[in-house]
Amino acid sequence: MLESLGLVQVLGGLAIGVFSGAVGGLLGVSPGGALVPALALMPGLGQHDAQAVSLAAQLLPTSLAGFVRYRVSGHGASWRTVAWISAGFLGGAWLGARGASHVADATLRWMFVGYLLVLATLVVLKSPAKTGDGAEVAQADEPHGTAVALGVVGMVAGASSGLLGIGGGLAITALLTVALRYSQHRAQAVSLAVNALPLALPAVLVYASVANGLPWLLLGCVVIGLWIGTAAGARLATRLDERTLRRYFFVLVICMALLMAYRAASAS
Repeated sequence: MLESLGLVQVLGGLAIGVFSGAVGGLLGVSPGGALVPALALMPGLGQHDAQAVSLAAQLLPTSLAGFVRYRVSGHGASWRTVAWISAGFLGGAWLGARGASHVADATLRWMFVGYLLVLATLVVLKSPAKTGDGAEVAQADEPHGTAVALGVVGMVAGASSGLLGIGGGLAITALLTVALRYSQHRAQAVSLAVNALPLALPAVLVYASVANGLPWLLLGCVVIGLWIGTAAGARLATRLDERTLRRYFFVLVICMALLMAYRAASAS
């Protein structure tokens, strides 16, 4: 754990938080996918410390500002949807974390790559319906998915979070748009709402107990950055059309998969 933080590290924490929050707000995903790699590059901060800071930062409702921006723009999410997904998420995260302890690091890295490629494939295959003149047919913002379907979405997202150490926002957004036919904006709003809940608390407690504490100053800088970045990213997202958001989402998933594949190949 860091003994002390210089000005460069404090500013770095703020910058990392702003960038990761902007990615989360723009694409409706948890910021952990951007937080962990960036934090791991900071001098004196190891991989476990980076993951601990990422999880702890996401315990606070930093994505709430983004969700409010979506809601103000007419893309909110019902509490019924958020509740059922969250319930499934808790169960899936527990199962995923239990499974991760029995899988080797190298195998987990390649599982991460495969998981992202599956999500990318789903995004590509999901093409909006069109009318006879080629115009896109508008989707219903929030279809009434059954409690079971929403719970399964949450369980898959939670399992990916527990098994692969990510926030689960990618799975929530992809599955809601592809399987349950939510609009891209509405699915991202739901993802941000779920990510605002402290569902990773058990994992954070484990990390904190093993590391004998957390770098609170760095954590505070990251949280402040997340608040700023998430609100800015969500503001931009509400001004973009569905097709543009799907493209950005696809690019993010592919970039993350390539980065993890490079790390996995380098470690082998």
